[in-house]
Amino acid sequence: MAARKETPRAPEKRSPRRRTRNHNAIITMMLASCGLATVLIGVVLAWFLSLNIPDIRSFDDYRPLVSTTVLDRNGRIIDEIAEENRIVLRYRDLNPLIPQAFVAAEDGRYWEHGGLDAWSIARALVANLRSGRRSQGGSTITQQVTRGLMLTREKSYSRKVKEALLSYRLDKMLSKEEILAIYLSEIYLGEGAHGVEAAARTYFGKTSRQLTLGEVAILAGLPQSPSRYSPLSHLPEARARQRYVLNRMADEGYITADQARQAYEQPLRFRDHKEQQNLYGHFSQYVRQLLEERYGREKLLREGLVVTTTIDPRLQAEALRAIREGTVAVGKRLPGKDVPQGALVALDAKNGRVRSLVGGSDFGASPFNRAVQANRQPGSVFKPLVYATAFASGISPEEVIDDAPFTIRNPDGSTWSPGNYDRSYAGPTTLREGLVHSRNIVAIRLLKRVGVKPVIRLAQRAGITAPLRPDLTLALGTSPVSLLEMTGAYTIFANQGRLAAPVCITRVTDRRGRELPWPRPKGGQVLDPRAAGLVSSLLADVIDRGTGKKAQGIPGSAGKTGTTDNSRDGWFIGYTSDLVAGVWVGFDKGRALGSGETGGQTAAPIWLDFMRGRKK
Repeated sequence: MAARKETPRAPEKRSPRRRTRNHNAIITMMLASCGLATVLIGVVLAWFLSLNIPDIRSFDDYRPLVSTTVLDRNGRIIDEIAEENRIVLRYRDLNPLIPQAFVAAEDGRYWEHGGLDAWSIARALVANLRSGRRSQGGSTITQQVTRGLMLTREKSYSRKVKEALLSYRLDKMLSKEEILAIYLSEIYLGEGAHGVEAAARTYFGKTSRQLTLGEVAILAGLPQSPSRYSPLSHLPEARARQRYVLNRMADEGYITADQARQAYEQPLRFRDHKEQQNLYGHFSQYVRQLLEERYGREKLLREGLVVTTTIDPRLQAEALRAIREGTVAVGKRLPGKDVPQGALVALDAKNGRVRSLVGGSDFGASPFNRAVQANRQPGSVFKPLVYATAFASGISPEEVIDDAPFTIRNPDGSTWSPGNYDRSYAGPTTLREGLVHSRNIVAIRLLKRVGVKPVIRLAQRAGITAPLRPDLTLALGTSPVSLLEMTGAYTIFANQGRLAAPVCITRVTDRRGRELPWPRPKGGQVLDPRAAGLVSSLLADVIDRGTGKKAQGIPGSAGKTGTTDNSRDGWFIGYTSDLVAGVWVGFDKGRALGSGETGGQTAAPIWLDFMRGRKK
């Protein structure tokens, strides 16, 4: 049977309307897909922006809070002033042992992985599943930097996802060295120290460059738990972590097993915070006050200033020792055996630089600065300014004034009958003898002759800013002044009439080493050199044969004692050609020191002890 031949069918024609519907459907699907993609991108972008990520594209973009560092005259650190105690170091400035120790202890594969370590994450996941809790984190150093700079401390898997993405991004944008330098400046290491430089100073009292291998290992053991492994409070636990770090460094090939063993056996010496605070506390407090007045609190606490001061660490230690021993000696003589307070300031006679400043015997017990904050009556240490004014006007030291009682009638009708300290009177007395033996009557009669206003003008030119009473009691030092200002005024006698105003800061730089302006102290010639020389010759006699005999023993020295009513304050300010030093002794509440406790008895021996000690 022949096959049936099929007639070919003509192709089906689509209507124009149907083609339009299909085309529209495709366009609609494409638009929907684009819209969905846009929404997803927007959501992701919004989420990314909500992370508040710092724009860190290089190490220079890392701008954390940084401590202000205070240095002594030799460049050694004496204090840090900070909201967060941190000193930022670049990788090239690090002690080479530090990156090795932290990498070995915290992230052995740091130099190989790309910000995430899959092996460490897997190992931590298995450990967490076995323990039923998050006992291990598996975080790399890059992840720790990401967490510290960009995320909260919340522990959740969603945060881990964010952390991983951001760590990958950070690893692509910064070099390994930059990330590690940020980590070593950011990581919290206990005792308020952020980063290895702050920690080195906090725990060991030295820079991180000066750390030994054993000390580096102590710091590298801290990130796991700074409080639990603190060498200051949990030394056995800290030593166990130190051993772990040294072993890991040996395993990684950074050091040999012998080096690890030797480092572990080295004794550890930690910084004595209390003694450091006592030694420099009052001075540092004064420096901080000056910096805050100049630059503001925020810049001081956050911007990493480096401040070079004038303090001499050896003279500062001698000053604190002299004050402590001297005030104890005074206390032993007092009826109740109460130990008074004391203060000492020493200035370079030529330039006024503060070489020592002690505001009390124990800063920890009392931060009140008696050298700067306490304005006390100076007593007879003010008299040389009266005599200087007289000599500048042409009066001779050999001129005679009657040392005899007299009465002054005040404008309000009241009377004042001044007297000498010992209630005796010598009759006709030369000005030289009047100052050498601190005769009050001679000083008052001399002030009446030269005038109160010229003396006040000289005192102000000599750097005294405290208000001075414009009456004859000025001769007896009844107007309170600070020890720092009164000692500074004596530089005009040590320096042929030229003022060397006290200065304790010589240089300030920002975190990048750029010098910031710092005002120069006022100074210059404020007294005729001849008058200054005459006063100095009288003050040398004060020590040789007058009220300052207990200060004898320093060649070429001159000085003056001061005692206020009821022996509430004992003063001595003395000098040589190179150093001016002032001492004050008394009780904070103005209690009397006791019968016979004059400035010559209480303050002069402390001055002598200090001046002898500086020569050792």
